[in-house]
Amino acid sequence: MQLDIQIGELLLVIAAVVAMVTRRLRLPYSVGLVAAGILFAVSPFRTNIALTKDLIYTTLLPPLLFEAAFYIEWNQLRRNFPVIVALATLGVILSACATSAGMHFIAGWPWISSMVFGTLITATDPVSVVATFKEAKVRGRLLVLIEAESLLNDGTAAVAFSVVLAIAVGHPMSASDAGLMLLKSIGGGVLCGAGVGLAALALAAQTEDHLVEITFTTVAAYGSFLLAEHFGMSGVLATITAGLVMANFTAFNAICAISKRGKEAVEMFWEYAAFVANSIVFLLIGMREAAQRDSPVWLAAVTAIVLVTLGRAVAVYPCCFLFSRSSLCVTAKHQHVLFWGGLRGALALALALGLPPEIPQREEIITISFAVVAFSVFVQGLTMTPFLRRLGEIPR
Repeated sequence: MQLDIQIGELLLVIAAVVAMVTRRLRLPYSVGLVAAGILFAVSPFRTNIALTKDLIYTTLLPPLLFEAAFYIEWNQLRRNFPVIVALATLGVILSACATSAGMHFIAGWPWISSMVFGTLITATDPVSVVATFKEAKVRGRLLVLIEAESLLNDGTAAVAFSVVLAIAVGHPMSASDAGLMLLKSIGGGVLCGAGVGLAALALAAQTEDHLVEITFTTVAAYGSFLLAEHFGMSGVLATITAGLVMANFTAFNAICAISKRGKEAVEMFWEYAAFVANSIVFLLIGMREAAQRDSPVWLAAVTAIVLVTLGRAVAVYPCCFLFSRSSLCVTAKHQHVLFWGGLRGALALALALGLPPEIPQREEIITISFAVVAFSVFVQGLTMTPFLRRLGEIPR
């Protein structure tokens, strides 16, 4: 059964109740949603909802990415850009290599399966990360590093995954072919997002009707994603770029600008849109976890969780060390937070669910990806605030 109106209404009621309860109990919202999804799946009212790549990747992911990008300030991003780029590029490569090697030599998986899993699971979840840190009232540079790194990490991980998947399904690819594919995916995605974002801004500037302005941002979020994907570019990077452009573009303010009232309305709309999309994603994760609770691959899942955690450490600490003697130096406390704050979520699951049938151990990859996300939500999500307090990043 697909996600129809009746089921959607039911999920929204559950999400609203969970939001109220978790706020009172001071628990991370995503934890409450996954727990509620598990309980709902084993209740007499459960329904069979098809959790597909299209549902997560094409329907729910664009608003999550756009909303997260829309709130990033360009000046803060520009100031910390070298660190963020290092984490989102070199860090992704190091993490993917460490996880892939571990799954091959320790779990005994073939290289193809190990590389596919190692690449897709490097994608962190900006929505979970940002929501957790905002609930903990984290401010300043740390929040910018977490937000921007999570967003760009998603983009580069998705691009790297597309290259690995092409190799895995047997497409011959030389180093130059891989380089051209990366250039097209990354560069094309950024240009596509910037173009769509600027066009939407130019149209929005012709009116002060906040409803029309909201509509143009919606078209930009989904239009940039779908257009980029249609031409073989990165839809993730396109939507992120569109969000950044529409929120921060001021060079031609008289030509391309959202009105003051419109920007307030747009921010409220996207905050709600992200709330809805995030709620549905994590409820469905909980329902899927309940369905696979008797999975026989628990040993491989535990191994993967350990390897993914170590892979995140390999991504964060060496990349930050590169800036240890510069003005961009990342403090040890911030490095620890970046390491433990690398939560996994929607994008990793979408990539796993979209794997073609011919990929070896496809079902195991999907099951273990859900296990890693569950660990990320429950263990890292629940301990993040106490961890921040212990490091002195937020008041006790």
